[in-house]
Amino acid sequence: MTAPHPMLAVTEEVREALASGKPVVALESTIISHGMPYPKNVQTAREVEQIIRDGGAVPATIAVLHGVPRIGLDDAELDLLGSDEHVRKVSIRDLPYVVARSEHGATTVASTMRLAALAGIRVFVTGGLGGVHRGAERSMDISADLTELSLTNVAVVSAGVKSLLDIGRTLEVLETLGVPVITVGSDDFPSFYSRSSGFGSPLRMDGADEVARAMKAKWELGLAGGLVIANPIPEAEEIPEAEIGALIATAVAEADAKGITGAAITPYLLGRIVELSGGESLRANIALVKNNARLGAAIATEFAGL
Repeated sequence: MTAPHPMLAVTEEVREALASGKPVVALESTIISHGMPYPKNVQTAREVEQIIRDGGAVPATIAVLHGVPRIGLDDAELDLLGSDEHVRKVSIRDLPYVVARSEHGATTVASTMRLAALAGIRVFVTGGLGGVHRGAERSMDISADLTELSLTNVAVVSAGVKSLLDIGRTLEVLETLGVPVITVGSDDFPSFYSRSSGFGSPLRMDGADEVARAMKAKWELGLAGGLVIANPIPEAEEIPEAEIGALIATAVAEADAKGITGAAITPYLLGRIVELSGGESLRANIALVKNNARLGAAIATEFAGL
């Protein structure tokens, strides 16, 4: 195990786990700062970390604080991320900016992947992936998450692509970029709040052990980049695709009317869908993140054993 990058501040718990080859699971921080309301966001973050510990792995929530990329956060730092309205949403393009200006930043999937890889972490758990936005043929709004998946050797466990995106086009771009898309336990590709998206999964595996072997094979073959590990939300927790689809269409139309674009669009849509669903989307969001944490811990454990 090589030492983590010198620009990273790594907690002792994570550093010791990496040095000894124990399983470590990275977690993003945008879901804390821009994905859920306070204090539910901080409570959920702590519960997700505990699920990973219960699964035999070490959690490493990633963020930039005072311009320093941090791998692992304490309770006070989690609370700051969840409650400070000035925390910037940080994707790959924004990392040099927030570091140079000594700002606080909540990392997206793309920037969390990059920082996790610099630290030597190979498994990352999130809620949903970014991708090709609806209307991208006009706006060219395509998440940096997809490009990063083609470059960085990290397996990303999610409940699929965020259902407010163009899932079909997102899957096409992932294919073009050579990123394996594996759904665990289902032939259907999930759509965040729902177990199905209307699209078949490109690949299927049925356990953490299989996924870990695929990770090992990919990187030993010299195939750079990550893997999408899609984990459908538990059946009892899902919102049917038709029901949530109508709410998403309403929220997207409202965002278009207001001219909301770029980095602001996803936080706006997620918040508006919570309102339109009477809180049901937030409940489902929390359930799927916890479900992903269980699978991520299992995959990290299996991969460490290889």
